[in-house]
Amino acid sequence: MLESSVFPLNCSVCRITYLNIIFLFYICAKMRHMEQLVNKEIQRWDLTTLERFPEADYIENDLELFNNVNNVPIFDYPTRIDLTVLAITLSGHARVGLNLKDYNLKKNDMIILTYDQIVQLYENSDDFTGLFFALSRSFTDEIVVALERIVPIFLYIKDHPCTELSDNEVSSVMEYHSFLWEKVKNKNNTYRKEITKNIIRALIFEMYSIFEAHLPEKRFKSRKEELFESFLLSVSTNFIKERSVTFYADQLFLTPKHLSRVIKEVSGRSAGEWIDEQVILEAKARLKTLSLTVQEISDQLGFPNQSFFGKYFKRHVGMSPSDYRKK
Repeated sequence: MLESSVFPLNCSVCRITYLNIIFLFYICAKMRHMEQLVNKEIQRWDLTTLERFPEADYIENDLELFNNVNNVPIFDYPTRIDLTVLAITLSGHARVGLNLKDYNLKKNDMIILTYDQIVQLYENSDDFTGLFFALSRSFTDEIVVALERIVPIFLYIKDHPCTELSDNEVSSVMEYHSFLWEKVKNKNNTYRKEITKNIIRALIFEMYSIFEAHLPEKRFKSRKEELFESFLLSVSTNFIKERSVTFYADQLFLTPKHLSRVIKEVSGRSAGEWIDEQVILEAKARLKTLSLTVQEISDQLGFPNQSFFGKYFKRHVGMSPSDYRKK
């Protein structure tokens, strides 16, 4: 009788202890998961990432082609790309975010993305198909260096990444894609990388002829526009630590006054506005993407304290970081 009364007690104790251990493991797992979220950075997307996907053909880590844009691993959360991307919708529709701005893609729409932009796929229809080109930063630079005579097309693309093509223009781009696909697959050709570079150069000129009609003026890139591009590149590299116009003027061997005048003349916006735009874009992306506190984001972006960051953010966005996160 005593044994039978003790045994159930021990079983109850065992069950309670077992449940406590399971609960403890659960709490530890949740804590590890939260720690991973806290430490998580905005994911960067380059050709070393894409290479893991078998639905494409590529040249090392320089160029990747997809026959169907549905096979491209575009994520449903903000992702910073370290690529130049050209994609054309052949059917269906999709809604994508570029630097947190929405674009609705439909048949014959072409979108061009450049490195350090933040991309997100919100939704796409079941019949959404298209072509996709991706070039590494270094491969793009190698090609563009030889194209110094081209007008400031990339300045236009920054503000107008999406363009509707005619059927003939789509057919032309498809021919380039098919030709590139054939050459990239021929891995026995010792010169396939050089051949590919020249095909892409030709494609860039083709894209230039398409975009040229949309440019406000048909002219070659001026010295001031080259300075503007150099300024934007420097900002994208240094904005977390440096936010003064003086710093960027020193980088370009200019006086702050001259740099400010050039940037305003070329873009219609001040140098400070371009710097602030990059900082605010990064802050918004981190607030929407990461499980970080506002204080931690403030620290990561180099602000002296959370209060200063909050005032800075509200001045540019019209609401506090916490309110923006709740949107």
